[in-house]
Amino acid sequence: MSKLIRMDRTGHTTLAEWSTDDPEAVEAAVATFRAELEQGYFAVVTRGEGEAEQVHELPTDASLVILRRPIAGG
Repeated sequence: MSKLIRMDRTGHTTLAEWSTDDPEAVEAAVATFRAELEQGYFAVVTRGEGEAEQVHELPTDASLVILRRPIAGG
C-alpha cells in the first residue's frame, strides 16, 4: 500500500492511500496530489539512503510520497 502524506503542524496528515491494482484509489490519489501542488506544496520521494527527489507527477509505484511547503529564506 502506497501513501501520500502532507507535512503539517501536527507532524503529518495522510491524504491518500492506494495500491497499483486499484485504479479508483490511484485516480483519487493523483487528483489529491495535483490539488496539493496547486496550493503550493512540493512533493518528494526517497530515492535511496539519504537521497530524495522532487516530483511533479505522482509516482504510483512509490511507497511514500511526502508533500511539504517550500522552506522560507534566501
